[in-house]
Amino acid sequence: MIEFDYWQLLLFPLFFGLGWLAARIDIRHLVRESRTLPRSYFQGLNFLLNAQPDRAIEAFVEAVKVDPQTIELHFALGSLFRRRGETDRAIRMHQNLIEREDLKQELKLQALAELGQDYLKAGLLDRAEAVFDKLRDSELGEEAKRNLLEIYQLEKHWEKAIAIASELPDFASHKEIAEYHCELAAAEMIRSRRDLAAGYLQTALERNRKCVRASLLWGDMLLQEEQWEAAIASWQRIEQQDPAYLALVAQRLLGAFRKLDRRDAGLRLLRGYLEHYPSLDLLDVVFQLVLEGDGAEAAYELVRDELKRNPTLLGFDKLLEARLLLASAESRPDLELAKGIVQTYTRRLARYRCDNCGFKARQFYWRCPACGGWETYSPKRSEEFDLTP
Repeated sequence: MIEFDYWQLLLFPLFFGLGWLAARIDIRHLVRESRTLPRSYFQGLNFLLNAQPDRAIEAFVEAVKVDPQTIELHFALGSLFRRRGETDRAIRMHQNLIEREDLKQELKLQALAELGQDYLKAGLLDRAEAVFDKLRDSELGEEAKRNLLEIYQLEKHWEKAIAIASELPDFASHKEIAEYHCELAAAEMIRSRRDLAAGYLQTALERNRKCVRASLLWGDMLLQEEQWEAAIASWQRIEQQDPAYLALVAQRLLGAFRKLDRRDAGLRLLRGYLEHYPSLDLLDVVFQLVLEGDGAEAAYELVRDELKRNPTLLGFDKLLEARLLLASAESRPDLELAKGIVQTYTRRLARYRCDNCGFKARQFYWRCPACGGWETYSPKRSEEFDLTP
């Protein structure tokens, strides 16, 4: 049994008294600190609470002039306004900080970086670029270069993007740099500058030997020059790089084989791809080929067998299309009604989806227009993407 001394009861009021004294000291310290804050600080808070942000900014600017210790509040408010989309107020706030002669150099650099973010958010890319360019050699240089890379991509200044990416080896991947070269190659192909385009594509493949887009564009360039065999060989290389992307070149392969008058060889190749790498886009191309060469019955059997192997609503829509070709006049209205109902659902399933942010689009993008990720779109439709293990 534990012994208890009554004198220990005296410790409780002692501890209580010490706690009360500590609380009093903290309260006095807080009151003393609050008295040192300028009156404009409290005016600013009052304006902010009463939804008068313009007058709040003016009050906080005055507070900063009186007491530089409120500088962090200034930065916080600037970020808040930027997140709310009130970039003009954020710009004004950070410009006021930069113009102060008594502000420490490191705080001026921070204010300049915040101003660059304001310009970037507002879409003033030329001003943002000028700001971050000034910060390249500062202690904030790493973040400034990352922002510059984003700006160059938005402005499609791919040469500048390649140059700045080389200074960010831990941030810009070989895959992204290869894509910059592909962008340059695509532009040169439009201008019919074959040698320059070929140089950029070669560099892209050196940067990333699995760059599907480089092989695709190289085949397109050869197709323009009517080098059908070479174009087919370039597109076939995609099977070793990433066979899922074969769906993107199915129509191109078909066109090249037709130019060579080798439709049957093209059909065999595409049917082999469909068997090993199932895809709704591949199925659509093979369906058209079979329909042209072997008739509606063979095309229907193709789709039916593929639907058994890979059941999808989009595949069922294709099956109804094939069945309509064989339908009698009596059964056609019912099949057309069923196909119309199915299509109301398949329209949203036939989109491509970004694996990074989930943004969906009717067309395929090499760079997601929503999050800016490179090669984040699966070449499969969203329904197939959901069913992929």
